[in-house]
Amino acid sequence: MSDIKYGDILEPGDEETKAENERTVREGFWAKLRRTAAHIPFARDAVAAYYCATDRDTPLGARVVLYSALAYFIMPADLIPDIFLFVGFTDDLAVLTTALTMIRRNMRIEHYDRADRALTTLDTD
Repeated sequence: MSDIKYGDILEPGDEETKAENERTVREGFWAKLRRTAAHIPFARDAVAAYYCATDRDTPLGARVVLYSALAYFIMPADLIPDIFLFVGFTDDLAVLTTALTMIRRNMRIEHYDRADRALTTLDTD
């Protein structure tokens, strides 16, 4: 995992990649979460990051970082395949943790409150 270049993942330079990451997250986030929530200890942070990314009050730079991290989580091809259950999500966790560290001042309690409500609803589906 030491070869990961987080800057390349979290801060894509071109507008096309930024737009693709946002589209990927908006279209695939909830389906991926439903399949994996029981297997990942960072589900709450992932959902809070989703709500922060979709919050109009979140600055554009922070939204780009979050959409990039969440797109990495959703995409089937990553460094450690997710089929290996918990171990397969370690790279996703590392990318998300780095993203949250980068934008920490933009995460609000409201994002976590919404995440808690969404995960409760997800558990009952």
